[in-house]
Amino acid sequence: MVGIIVLTPVADRIRVPQPVLLTIFGLVIALVTPANPLSLDPALILPVVLPPLLFAATQRTTVNEFREHAGAVFVLAVGLTLATVAVVAVVAHAAGLPWAVAWVLGAIVSPPDPVAATAVARRLRLPHRLVTILEGEGMFNDATALVAYKVAIVAAVTGDITGADVALELGEAVVLGVLVGLVVGYVSKVVLGRIHDGYAETTVTVLVPFVAYVGAEHLNGSGVLAVLVLGLYLRTFGHDATTSAGWLLGRAVWSFSDFLITSLVFALLGFELVAVIRSTETSAGTMGLAALVVGTIIVFRAAWIYPAAWLARLRARRRDSPLPTGWRESTVVAWAGMRGVVTVATAVALPTVVATGEPLPARDEVVTVALVSVLVTLVVQGLTLTPLTKYLHVGSDVDETAEVSRLRIRAMTAGLAQIRHEEASLDEDVRRAAIAQYEGYLSAQETMAHARARDDEDARRGRALESVLRRASDAERRLVLDARRRGDVSAASADEVLRDIENRALRDFD
Repeated sequence: MVGIIVLTPVADRIRVPQPVLLTIFGLVIALVTPANPLSLDPALILPVVLPPLLFAATQRTTVNEFREHAGAVFVLAVGLTLATVAVVAVVAHAAGLPWAVAWVLGAIVSPPDPVAATAVARRLRLPHRLVTILEGEGMFNDATALVAYKVAIVAAVTGDITGADVALELGEAVVLGVLVGLVVGYVSKVVLGRIHDGYAETTVTVLVPFVAYVGAEHLNGSGVLAVLVLGLYLRTFGHDATTSAGWLLGRAVWSFSDFLITSLVFALLGFELVAVIRSTETSAGTMGLAALVVGTIIVFRAAWIYPAAWLARLRARRRDSPLPTGWRESTVVAWAGMRGVVTVATAVALPTVVATGEPLPARDEVVTVALVSVLVTLVVQGLTLTPLTKYLHVGSDVDETAEVSRLRIRAMTAGLAQIRHEEASLDEDVRRAAIAQYEGYLSAQETMAHARARDDEDARRGRALESVLRRASDAERRLVLDARRRGDVSAASADEVLRDIENRALRDFD
C-alpha cells in the first residue's frame, strides 16, 4: 500500500502508466525478498478481480462510442485475438510443443490487458477515437480469449474435440453471456428504480457485476461478456433509475475501487511473476521459445493493424467520410499491446494432468513463456509508449475543458427553459427564486467559458481566473472550518456547506 501511495503521483509526474510502474515495483520487492510474501490465487483472479474492473471500464464509455468504432473494435478484439491464437500456436508447434498445448499457449498470450490498455489510453491523453478503440479491444478481447482458452484446455486435457464442438462452445458462450448480462441489467434497473436510497443503490451496483459473471460462468457462458453487457446496459438505461445521491456516490465508489484494485493487482503481478519463475525449471530452450513468442505477438499485432487501418482509410475515402486512424495512430495502437492479468491468471490456472492421469505436456514451459510475455510487454512497451506517443505527436483531438463547459451551459439553458415553460403556474416568489438561481449559474458559466476561451490569446487570463477562484474557495473553506471549530454551527451544517464548496472546486478546477 505504501508503494501505491508513493508511486501513483510519481507515475503521473514522469508520464509512465501506473500499472507498469507498480509491476516493476512488485518485481523489485519480490527479487530482493528471499521468500515471496504475497501471492495471487489463480482461482480468485478471474471471478474476483475482472468483474469490477470490467464494469468500471464500461462506466467510462457509451454504446454509441462503441457503435461508431464497432468495426475497428471487432477487428482487434475478435479478429486479431483469434488470429494471434492461431499464429502463436503454429510458431510454438514448430518450436517443438504438441499441437494441443501450443493452442493453449496461443489462447493464454493472445489478449492485451484491458486494465493496462485503459490506463495507458487515459493517462497519455490519446485522441478520443484511439481511447475508444483501445478500451473496446481491451474489454472484449478477454471474452474471445477466455472462450478460446476453454476450448484449448478441453482439447489438451481430453484430446477429443471437433470443429462442431468448438463452434458450439463459442456460440453457447456468446449467447448465454449476452442473455445473462441483459437479464441481470434489467433486474438491476428495476431494483434501482424502487429503492430510492443512495447507499442501497451503490451496494446494488457493487454486487451485480459478480452476479453476472458467476451466473454466466455457471451456465457455461462468457462471464466477461455478461459483465460488459450488464455494464453497458446500466450505463445506457440505469441513470434515470438512480437518485442523484446514488449516482454521485456510485461514481465515487467505482472510481476509487477501480484505482485500488488496479493498483493492488499490478503490484501483486510483479510478485507473482517472480514466484512462478522461481518455482519452475527454466532452460535455455524455454527462454528461446519465450523470446520467439514475444517477438511473434509484437510483430503480428503490427502486421495486422497496419493493413486493417489502410483498408479502413480506403473505405472512408470511397464513402467520402472522415478518415479514421492514420499511420501515427496505428503505430501507437500496435505498440499498446501489453499483456497482463488475464494472461497470468490463465497460465497459473493450467491443469497439471490430462484425462489419463499423465502430466500435462510442457506445462512449465507454457507458464514460463506466458509470464515472460507479460513481463516484456508490460515493461518494454509500457515504458516506451509515452516517448513514442510524443515523438509521433499523437495527442488528444478534443479540448475536453471547452467541451464540458459548452455542455454545462447547454444543460443549464435547458433547465432555465423548463422553468420559464412552467412559470405561469408557479407562485411568484418560487418563480423568481428558481429563475434567479439558474440565471446566476448560467451567467457564471458563460463568463468563465469566455475568460477561458481567451486563454488561447493570453495564457495569463486563464491562469489568473483560476487563481482568484482558488483563493475565493480557500476563503470560504476557512470561514466554514473556523465556524465549526468555534461551535458557531453544527457539524452537519458545516459539512453540508463544505460539500457545496468542494463540489464547486472540483467542477471549476479539476
